Amino acid sequence: RDNMRRFDDCDLSVTPPNGESFPALKERVLKARNELLSITDFGKASAVVSHLQVTRSILSDALEIPTNKMSGLKVATASITCIDYDIDTGSQTVHFQSYKPSVGLQQAKDMAN
Repeated sequence: RDNMRRFDDCDLSVTPPNGESFPALKERVLKARNELLSITDFGKASAVVSHLQVTRSILSDALEIPTNKMSGLKVATASITCIDYDIDTGSQTVHFQSYKPSVGLQQAKDMAN
């Protein structure tokens, strides 16, 4: 548990061998997000379907949450997060996060939803 806490706190000394630290992950994810935004036509939307830590990386940037605190962001399994990007100001607006539509899904065994 201590190693996981330290990993969540971005302690690079506990990054698993051949693994990726949260700072490295977030840097890679935000670079890809920026590339996607650069090819998204003005007034149009793009969708990213991802795993938990990718969503946390993008969401923590929009909410200005430090990388070492992003593991605390609650993101439900199979949920939707919506962020608007203003190309003129660079501002990011989170319209909703971890929205879970009621579509008859059963509760996940890991209780993540």
